[in-house]
Amino acid sequence: MTRPTRGRLARYGFAEADGGARAADLLGPDGLGLWRTEEQEPTDEAAGELLAALSRAADPDLALRQLHRLVEAERRDGEKPAVLDALAADPGLRRRLVAVLGASSALGDHLVANPQQWVVLATEPDGLAPRADGRLDLAAAARLTAATGPIPLLRQAYRLALLRIAAADLTGGRGLEQTMAALSGLADATLAAAYDIAVDELPEGAPRPRLAVVAMGKCGGDELNYVSDVDVIFVAAGDEDLGAATQVATRLIHVCGLVAWPVDAALRPEGNRGPLVRTLASHLAYYRRWARTWEFQALLKARPAAGDLALAREWIDALAPLVWTAAERPEAVEDVRAMRRKIIDNIPPKELEREIKRGPGGLRDIEFAVQLLQLVHGRGDESLRPPGTIPALRALVAGGYVGRADGEALLRGYRFLRGVEHRLQLQGLRRTHTVPTEPAALRWLAAALGYAATPGRSAVEEFRAEWVTHATEVRRLHAKLLYRPLLESVARVPAEGLRLTPEAARHRLEILGFADPAGALRHLQALTGGVSRTAAIQRTLLPVLLSEFADAPEPDRGLLNYRQVSDKLGSTPWYLRLLRDSGPVARRLARVLSSSRYAADLLAREPEALRLLAEDTELTPRPREVLGEGFTAAAARHDDPVEATRAVRALRRRELVRLACADVLSRAGALAPLTPRTAAGGGRVPTLADVSAVGAALSDVADATLAAALRTARAAQPGPPGLRFAVIGMGRLGGCESNYLSDADVLFVYDPPPGADERAAGAAAHAIAEELRRLLSAPAPDPPLGVDADLRPEGRQGPLVRSLAAYAQYYARWSKVWEAQALLRARFVCGDADLGAEFEAMIDPVRYPAGGLTREQVVEIRRIKARVETERLPRGADPATHTKLGRGGLADVEWAVQLLQLRHAGRLPALRGTRTLDALAAARDAGLVDPEDAAEMAAGWTLAAQVRNALMLVRGRAGDQLPRHGVELAGVVRLLGGDDPGEFLDEYLRAGRRSRAAMERVLDAPA
Repeated sequence: MTRPTRGRLARYGFAEADGGARAADLLGPDGLGLWRTEEQEPTDEAAGELLAALSRAADPDLALRQLHRLVEAERRDGEKPAVLDALAADPGLRRRLVAVLGASSALGDHLVANPQQWVVLATEPDGLAPRADGRLDLAAAARLTAATGPIPLLRQAYRLALLRIAAADLTGGRGLEQTMAALSGLADATLAAAYDIAVDELPEGAPRPRLAVVAMGKCGGDELNYVSDVDVIFVAAGDEDLGAATQVATRLIHVCGLVAWPVDAALRPEGNRGPLVRTLASHLAYYRRWARTWEFQALLKARPAAGDLALAREWIDALAPLVWTAAERPEAVEDVRAMRRKIIDNIPPKELEREIKRGPGGLRDIEFAVQLLQLVHGRGDESLRPPGTIPALRALVAGGYVGRADGEALLRGYRFLRGVEHRLQLQGLRRTHTVPTEPAALRWLAAALGYAATPGRSAVEEFRAEWVTHATEVRRLHAKLLYRPLLESVARVPAEGLRLTPEAARHRLEILGFADPAGALRHLQALTGGVSRTAAIQRTLLPVLLSEFADAPEPDRGLLNYRQVSDKLGSTPWYLRLLRDSGPVARRLARVLSSSRYAADLLAREPEALRLLAEDTELTPRPREVLGEGFTAAAARHDDPVEATRAVRALRRRELVRLACADVLSRAGALAPLTPRTAAGGGRVPTLADVSAVGAALSDVADATLAAALRTARAAQPGPPGLRFAVIGMGRLGGCESNYLSDADVLFVYDPPPGADERAAGAAAHAIAEELRRLLSAPAPDPPLGVDADLRPEGRQGPLVRSLAAYAQYYARWSKVWEAQALLRARFVCGDADLGAEFEAMIDPVRYPAGGLTREQVVEIRRIKARVETERLPRGADPATHTKLGRGGLADVEWAVQLLQLRHAGRLPALRGTRTLDALAAARDAGLVDPEDAAEMAAGWTLAAQVRNALMLVRGRAGDQLPRHGVELAGVVRLLGGDDPGEFLDEYLRAGRRSRAAMERVLDAPA
């Protein structure tokens, strides 16, 4: 064949190159006889019309190949091919058959295997298209196939009905809703036929059971797609029916699997663990006592399908009062949250954006929102109870529960996504919801959906553009659908089509988790009321913010905090503009305000700090040197020590906001602030990746605060020239493991100038220390930094400040083993660096004894540890969940590690560090701890430290006890990236047990 021939055929949509040669062969004299090769034109007018029809198919080459195979199959049967003559004589048949052959390889294969069945697509004698309503025509199946037996005949009848539905769908004979209804009707007819087969197979003389088959899911909603499981629930009338009914139900499932699709009965009470068939009374007892909200949500789509239809209607009517009061049940709010969280579960990340069902902006988003609104408002408005998504959404719009424009946008999005789903499934009759990535498959999909190229844009690009538009709109409206009518109900401005009454608004807020819906409505009215520009922007922002608040354990608190911040900043020009225009700032703010009282309190004191939420770099901890220089420079700008300290504390407050917000957001998915990409191309990680980073950053802030305060104190209390003074960090400050509400445990050391009066130097040093403590403890609008010197020699009975020589004398003569243990965390913080180094060198022999510990000292440490457990654990505290002193918690691991340091650091310098996990790793590497024990202790310490920090963030005050239930536990779990509080608590207890066992093995090791 010549190149011009390929060019002519290409104009009909056939592939060029080798594909063009193939098309010419199939169409030529040795093929279908529709193309004159020499003249490069159709053989006659009828051939030209058929070629034109093929060119309009979704895949002209596929349609041509399938048609050729169909003709060849007729020839193999020994008959003169009739299909070509019929296509020439019947334009309707031509349009329908070619559309099916070009859009569905599976249905084309079926016709090739059954070459006489194309006649079911022929135009009726009255000139109408063949009926495509899902009815089964068993007589036609018997006439058009050699199959015998009820099940093979039913399979053929099902395929014939499916063929007619697909043809009507592809040629515009039926719209989306009619197609879905026809597919659901076909499912009903198939279930009924399978039911009859199963009943007929019962043993002779066995009574026929009263058994209802109730359609659920998409079939129940009359919105079935081409390839789907059919969800059902089986209901027997009474106990006497159960045996035979279970036989029938089991056989029905088997028959349908052979004929059409799997029948899924997993929506029944107790799911696959429960009995396949229950009586009506048993169903009622289960739903009254045990059913969860999602089970009532599933009942929204219940519809009689087969079997005893009267019994099915009786079952639906009996359960209706429970369905429409489900939103009032105590567990409804948490169930709804769990369902929302699981919308996109189990989707591979690489497929998430291509998923039209469960991906962002997909079908599940629309279906969930509609069903939730039905549950909330359907109890008082029976017009909202249709089972289908489209009728229900129309009813919500008509009732004023969804805005008219929003409802129409969702309807368009739903129709588009279901249309894409239908075409994807029809191609191979496979269950799929994922848009392909291969160029050829995308071209086929775009053509199957009716897209054509436009100037400057291909058909695939046209399809992609519309898909992105709909998905974006659905994502935007998913939150808006739930929350915008709430705002309109209180905004005191006209809203077209929205008539949400106060009672309806209260119900909606209740199901979304608000404990005080009346108070929430007052906040919304204060934020959005009126016609000002500020109110208009708030009405735009609040749907997204309310969605975040509703996901939190205490939505009311998030909304209240937001109102307080807005009241303080609402009149500033940048505040609402920042929330509206700066990417994730609004959602980050909502997440912080609804998750953390600590961060919310800080933002209420310094609301301008929320600018930090705009950039990931602003939510990155500042280096220690930068903090020190900035804090000291701020103090130096003021001569008055009080003003200087106030400036320092303001900077500290800003840094605490930075760290608290970064910590809260670190496990918030797309909201998490990330580090910049490295030059080596490394991945980005959260700016506060773990609890060790949090502890180090908080310790750096405390160091900078102490350094600036010390400078101010020395300026106010100069002392004799040459007086050296240093602050030594102890406890969590020394270990760089500070938490949000840690005091600064310190020692004060000085060294008098040569020849100076010792008493005068001591008094001056004492005055400096007292001034530092006074300045930092003065009342101020920020979390205090308590300066605690109780770990000094002789405790509170001893002098606040000692000279380096006095410390050396004390530790040489009087110190106990517990004091050596406390010194393991000592490090220089601020002041005279040389003096700090001399102090550390002086205490090294004390805390790292060259000969380790004596047996008596080891016994003493164990005795003190036991005493701490019994005496310091607060009355009524649960030792299993106390993060500091509980089993396997912080103290357990720290005592085990510190015992190892005291025993071995004198000969192993690698153990000489103040950080718990670093020392534990060094002990493991040195062979002092079994690697598994080290891992268990590290896991227990890390989890306890995370929970302790999270408790402080959630509660806004110090606390070491992880509750076993309630909103604080839920808040901690959410902050740490979990979903299920019960599972998290089990994991905490398990980690604590393992950590405790490992600690005991270390502590009890032979001395």
